[in-house]
Amino acid sequence: MPEISRFYGIIVFMFFNDHPPHFKVKYSEFEANILIENGTILNGDLPISKLKLVSAWAEIHKEELLHMWNSKVFHKIEPLR
Repeated sequence: MPEISRFYGIIVFMFFNDHPPHFKVKYSEFEANILIENGTILNGDLPISKLKLVSAWAEIHKEELLHMWNSKVFHKIEPLR
C-alpha cells in the first residue's frame, strides 16, 4: 500500500482494489478509510480533530486523488501545512 502523503502525524495511503474511491489514513493507534468524494469516514475510527485535517486535505487535493484512483498510478501529494 503506497504512502502518498504525511502531515501532522497522519500517514495517508492508497491502494486500488476496493470501491468506492477512498484512501486510508493512520494516526497513532487509529485507522480509517476516507471517501475521496466528501472526506467522510467510510469505515474505521479517527479523532475528530484529525478527521477535520484529513477532510480539508482531501478537499484541496480531490481532483488529484480521483485521478490517481482512476489511473492506478500513485505519486506523492503535497501535505497539509
